[in-house]
Amino acid sequence: MKKQLFTAILTICSAMVLTSCSNDDDSAGQQSEYAGMPLIIYDTDIGSSTDDLFALEMLYRYEDEGRCRLLGVMVDREGERNAAFADVMNTYFGHGNVPVGLIRDGIKKPKVWIDYAHVADTKDGKGQPMFSRSIADYSSLPDGWRLYRRLLAAQLDHSVSIVSVGFITCLAQLLASGADEYSSLSGVELVRRKVKCIYLQGGVFGEAEEPDYNFAQGITFAKTFFQNWPQDVDMVFSPMEAGQDVEYTPEQVIADVSWTNAHPIKQVYMQCNCNTGQRMWDVMPVIQAVEGDALFSLSKRGTVTLTDKAETIFTPSATGNCRYQLPGSEEWSAQMLEKIRYANKQR
Repeated sequence: MKKQLFTAILTICSAMVLTSCSNDDDSAGQQSEYAGMPLIIYDTDIGSSTDDLFALEMLYRYEDEGRCRLLGVMVDREGERNAAFADVMNTYFGHGNVPVGLIRDGIKKPKVWIDYAHVADTKDGKGQPMFSRSIADYSSLPDGWRLYRRLLAAQLDHSVSIVSVGFITCLAQLLASGADEYSSLSGVELVRRKVKCIYLQGGVFGEAEEPDYNFAQGITFAKTFFQNWPQDVDMVFSPMEAGQDVEYTPEQVIADVSWTNAHPIKQVYMQCNCNTGQRMWDVMPVIQAVEGDALFSLSKRGTVTLTDKAETIFTPSATGNCRYQLPGSEEWSAQMLEKIRYANKQR
């Protein structure tokens, strides 16, 4: 009852904020820097690696605590079965009203590391669906780039943080988009006006020059993204090294949800082989987006360019819009793991 009351109050307050702000796309007045609750759009290639699930679970817990507002979930891996799993997650954790967008013209048949999308259809001991859903028809879901436009147009200027932990297909299509019923601005200008920062799981920095997995899977989309992202909107990259030592073992995951088996993440770990070297890479951008920079060691500012081989080249610049997370100590990694385990242990 307390959680329901808190959610209702939060929804009312959010609606008051949104209705009090101007949606005049053509207004040119300078806005003061947004300092309110983090407004998050989560962009995920759900249906392959399980760190996407823990990152999403963290966002639910943060919102329940009044520390952020989850505006929407973009599924950037093609297939309604992947959107269905996002719906199951939203519904199970009490956030079934969060809108879901789906990529429909994205990367064709990318590699699947852990094939768990079928877990959404799990039946209980009576042959009934184990998990409830909030969406009746997944074919009616908006394309991700269109949902981006609707959500961004409704927010205060420079207020939205995007957390991208998968492919950047929806984002590339957003940046290539033109005016529509939601906004008279182009995709590039809409991002420039509304986005405060984007946190990306990706990038290979330091002395290494090798392709980044997420960007290499769809190099055409990645090049569109890097060429069009506004240079005055901040980007923070979280390379694999940042979360490499944050390991949440399958045994710990299952033991931490001891009160039930009817839990979507626990069912993934019960039905699938998740002992694949999985680390909590995707959670690192979420924690920074909500809790801020203080918990992280970051590079100096610079710019990032993408090569035709999907290499990310960082060039230091005091006026650059890019930074990247640096690996933490053993103690820091343990602290990050405890945050994730704490969220997963909550009933």
